[in-house]
Parts: sequence; C-alpha cells; structure tokens
Amino acid sequence: MEQRTLDDRSGGDAPRTPPSDPGDATGPPRGDGAMPEPLERAVFGIHATHAVHLADRHGVFAFLIAHGASRTGNIAAATGTDEETLRRLLIALQAFGVLTGDDRDGYRVPAESAPYLDPDSPRYTGAFLQHLVTSTSGRLPQLAAYAARGKARVDADLPAPFDAMYADEGSTATFLRAMWQLSFDVSDELVALAGLGAARHLVDVGGANGPFSVSALLRTPALRATVFDLPHVAPHLARSRDAYGLGERLRFAPGDFFRDELPEGDQLAFGYVLSDWDDDTCAALLRKARRACAPGGRVLVMDRLFDDDGHRPLATAVMNLSMHVETRGRHRTAGEYLGLLRDAGFTDCEVRRSSREKHLVIGHSAPDGG
Repeated sequence: MEQRTLDDRSGGDAPRTPPSDPGDATGPPRGDGAMPEPLERAVFGIHATHAVHLADRHGVFAFLIAHGASRTGNIAAATGTDEETLRRLLIALQAFGVLTGDDRDGYRVPAESAPYLDPDSPRYTGAFLQHLVTSTSGRLPQLAAYAARGKARVDADLPAPFDAMYADEGSTATFLRAMWQLSFDVSDELVALAGLGAARHLVDVGGANGPFSVSALLRTPALRATVFDLPHVAPHLARSRDAYGLGERLRFAPGDFFRDELPEGDQLAFGYVLSDWDDDTCAALLRKARRACAPGGRVLVMDRLFDDDGHRPLATAVMNLSMHVETRGRHRTAGEYLGLLRDAGFTDCEVRRSSREKHLVIGHSAPDGG
C-alpha cells in the first residue's frame, strides 16, 4: 500500500506532547538517584507486554505499517480507539522503544520490528502475544507457590501441563496458532540446515498443526511426513494440509508418546517438544526415537538453546522461567542435548545453528542399526 506523508492526511490533531528528538532515546541525563535502566525495564516490563498486545489487538501497528508516520488523532479515528487511552499507550510504547517518533512528527514502527508486528508477515507474533497475556500471565503467580513448597508438591494437586492448553477447542486453537507463529517461519531455515534431500519419511513427534512438516514438504518434493500427536490435534493438522495442498504427503498418526511407540521413519523430529519435559522423560523419548529410526537415519531436535553459560539469550532465559509453570521441562545448552542424544544411542551428534532463536541438534542412527 502506498505510504503517505503526515501532511497528506486530514484529521490530524494538534500535538499535545512536547516536541522531542526521535533519535534521542535517552533524553536528559539520568540523575544519580535514578533506578538503573535494566532494573527499571524489568520492573515495568509487565506493562510493555500488555501494551504491545493491546496495540496489536486494536490494529495500531497494522495501521502504522500501512500508512507510515501518524499522529494519535489519525490512528484513533482509523482504529476506533479512545484517543486519550491511545495517547498514553503510544507514549509508553515509544518509551519502551517499540515505536519511534512523537505526536508532532507522527509515530512509526521501526523497520526491523515491522515483520513481527505485521499481521500479513510470516514472522507475525500476535497469537504468541495473546498466549502470553491470556494464559501465561495468569499462571506466573504460581511461581510463588513453587518457591515456598517446590514444583513437585504444588503440581501434584494441579492438572497435567497441557490439560489447560488443550482444555477445549478454543484454547487448543489459540495455543496451536501461537506455536505455529513461533515455528513456521524459522522452520524454513531449519529444513535447509537439516538437508532433507535424501530423506524419505519424516516423523514429526508432537508436531501439532505441522509447522515443521509443512515447511519440510514444501522444500522437499519427494518427502512424505507423518505428524504423531494427541487425537484432538488431527483437525488442526488437516487445516494446514488443506491450506498448503499437501494431500496424502502429510498424514496424521494419533497417539500418546508416553504410552505408545513412535511411528517408524528415517527422520524423527522433535520441534519445541523436549524442552517441555525433564531429562528422564527426554531420555525415554529419545530411546523410543532410536528404536523407530531406520538404520542410517537421524533424529532432529529443534529448540531454543542457552549459551554455554546458561544465562543467555534473554528470550530463552525468560521462556525458561515461563515453562516452569506451563510445562515440566526447561531449556538446555547445546552440550546438554548432545549428551542426551549420545546416551540414547545416537552417534555423530552435531549442532547446526540458525540465524534465529531456534536451532538444530542432530543425532545419527548407525547404518547397521546397531
């Protein structure tokens, strides 16, 4: 859509915030008694997540991406939002660095952030934001009980980890949309890193609505894939299969990987799965994968990875805390995954890093099946 300058639009309201230099992110010098900025951002971070979600929900980012620099009045009129509430929201988003500009020259979405805030982009994170606000934020207070009594004792009185996410059709759809947004775009790069040209049958363990399988099939014409997941995931995978015209190349195998053996294939994939479970469970799943993997085949583990010091990247560290209340797992370093693969009987294990937040750890099955 053609972008227009601020002067081309009618209905602009008079600025009500003091003029500022959009390039000056710091403003006046911080006094000696000011809260350190990293601590300040951590303390007020709860406002940032909700502000980004609210602006996304009301189409603020989509409008700015389509129309360029805009004042509060123009945005409010176009999105049907209350102007004073929107004004405060925009000020907060600018302070956090989510937006640039001001109400004199117009607010803008930085180019590097636009793909994540544009509903038409494959990197759009709107469903993940919704999951954080509507699900994760309501469960984080559980951390207080964990700190006082321990996770095992508290969880003994609670539903299993995925029961809440799969409680009904609506919550299942919301969760799977969030996982698709986190996985599908980066899967294209992971498929390239995996090198599936010689692969015949991909078994996507816990593959949900198929972000990795769909990407693999689109890039590898001779490949066929089977998603192995709980029965109620089937209609969601069917929608992905139909949307991408994959037909019989993408099949669904219902099952429970705790109780059932895994379908056989020459490539077994775990995408955002092993980080949901503790080391003992991961070891058991990888042993099942070893039994199901054809001689000379591979297991593909795709997940966030901690740096070797176990503290970075930031998103991995934060999600590791979130997963403490949402799952029974944790994020790991590359070395920890390599150890799990070797212990399960895989050889020639290696790490292939992507340019994004999700990476690939590979284990090989011996050609003789040994």
